[in-house]
Amino acid sequence: MEEQQAQAAVPQQEAPKSEENQIESAERKRMLQSLELQRERILSERTSSPHRRSALSNALADIEEKLAELGWTIHM
Repeated sequence: MEEQQAQAAVPQQEAPKSEENQIESAERKRMLQSLELQRERILSERTSSPHRRSALSNALADIEEKLAELGWTIHM
């Protein structure tokens, strides 16, 4: 009887982990999409101001660094 209870408890313990993995995966996916959109917006901006170009370049480098940390690769 104790063995059956122990076996019954295992799926209950695994379910939250699986659910946590799904939540983490969804959050990671949303973060990637957000960063990709920010990257695309920066790449599409045109400016003649050297200061603005420098700021955009720095922002792009920061975004691409965050994307790399999440395992993102450039999609061509």
